[in-house]
Amino acid sequence: MIKQSDIFILLAVAISFALSGFLWFSGQREEGLFTALWVPSILCFGIYFKLMAQSGSRA
Repeated sequence: MIKQSDIFILLAVAISFALSGFLWFSGQREEGLFTALWVPSILCFGIYFKLMAQSGSRA
C-alpha cells in the first residue's frame, strides 16, 4: 500500500530528476550532474526512514 510519505518521496525524486534534465540540456551540465546526485540520495533516505518506521512498529 502506498502511503502519503511514499508519494512525497517519489515526488521529490521526480522533481529532482526533471530539474537535473532541464539543467543538463540547457547547457548547465555541472549543475545538472549535481542535481542528478540528489535522486539516489532521496531514495536512500526514503528507504532508510521506511525501514526504521517498520522496525520501530515491530518492537
